[in-house]
Amino acid sequence: MNITMIGAGYVGLVSGACFADFGHIVTCVDTDEGKIARLVRGEMPIFEPGLDELVAANVREKRLAFTTALEASVPGADAVFIAVGTPSRRGDGFADLSFVYAGAQKIAACLEGFTVVINKSTVPVGAGDEVERIIRELRPDADFAVVSNPEFLREGAAIEDFKRPDRVVIGTDDPRARDVMSEIYRPLNLNQPPLLFTSRRTSELTKYAANAFLATKITFINEVADLCEKVGADVQDVARGIGLDKRIGGKFLHVGPGYGGSCFPKDTLALIKIGQDHSSPLRIVETVVAVNDARKRAMARKVIAACGGAVRGKKIGLLGLAFKPNTDDMRDAPSLAIVASLAGDGADVHAYDPESMAQARSLMPEVTFAENAYDCAAGADALVIVTEWDVFRALDLERIKGSMRAPVVVDLRNVYRPADMRKRGFAYVSVGRE
Repeated sequence: MNITMIGAGYVGLVSGACFADFGHIVTCVDTDEGKIARLVRGEMPIFEPGLDELVAANVREKRLAFTTALEASVPGADAVFIAVGTPSRRGDGFADLSFVYAGAQKIAACLEGFTVVINKSTVPVGAGDEVERIIRELRPDADFAVVSNPEFLREGAAIEDFKRPDRVVIGTDDPRARDVMSEIYRPLNLNQPPLLFTSRRTSELTKYAANAFLATKITFINEVADLCEKVGADVQDVARGIGLDKRIGGKFLHVGPGYGGSCFPKDTLALIKIGQDHSSPLRIVETVVAVNDARKRAMARKVIAACGGAVRGKKIGLLGLAFKPNTDDMRDAPSLAIVASLAGDGADVHAYDPESMAQARSLMPEVTFAENAYDCAAGADALVIVTEWDVFRALDLERIKGSMRAPVVVDLRNVYRPADMRKRGFAYVSVGRE
């Protein structure tokens, strides 16, 4: 099928490349001329494992192309996906849908024949209705259907998630649109993915509900970790003990400095606003957001406590800046709050991340960026593991200890075992463990 993907950001680029790998003919459209020029040269604007090879292979096979000319790619397309950003709106946290609606206006001018217009962007309940209204108002003669098809991609594992999904949620009541969507996802049939067809509004809400629930699990286990430290319990054993219950499951029960990234922070805020607008407040989600924000600042206090209660004039090394491994995404990363607090208290903050330092430089002007983990640790009064990259899981600890001014390690991801670290002579602080 001929597919146009409006937006060549994280969702649009990954989705477009995967659809092309299924055998569809895909054109990714973006207004950012610089981004399109880089993609044409084979340069990825984001870091996602395996994406560069996937894009190159499908460009070579002429199944994937990039352009700024939307008017040349929409006519003749069987399906047009809207995969643009929906950041949190300033003031109330609601999703900013200006890019979505602008895309709908541009699509309307170019439609020819029956076309399925799909919201791949994360949008609040009712956004599909507005997209349909916009197109219908501008082109009353057009033959089209608007569908909701939210993405459920984990950064760092997006290609695997797309090709082997837990579910594909499709919101439409139009039988022709259902046929088109079934054909688009037909290559997944060998893996028997559960295609869940729902109403459009149900599909839109499903995305927000899923992310809010996962954010709740993360926040819950982080609060349990705090209690574990008070009572002398081990949060990792607690997490395993509850996670083996099939009703709960073990995923998203890993403690840390709080959630961040492109989805959970903005989607929880948007869901709260949706609830308020419909006089159906979501008190649990409101609490999750408040607790998560507070946790990031609490992690800085944990570092300060490990340094004897003060960090002024001390070198603090941070390992990891991205909100999770295998991505360069710095959006709402816990490291932002941690760095701000430490630098505000007078610390000399140094940091190293395998992929995100290019983005971090403009966000953290107070930080000195290191060439590697060992450069970051050299002369440090404390070393803080913020992101659990694989490269940090098997450090030469003797080399680390020998280069530090004081052998203090604050492990916010529980990468190492307390007994092992104490045996090696470190003053070791982790999360939710004795």
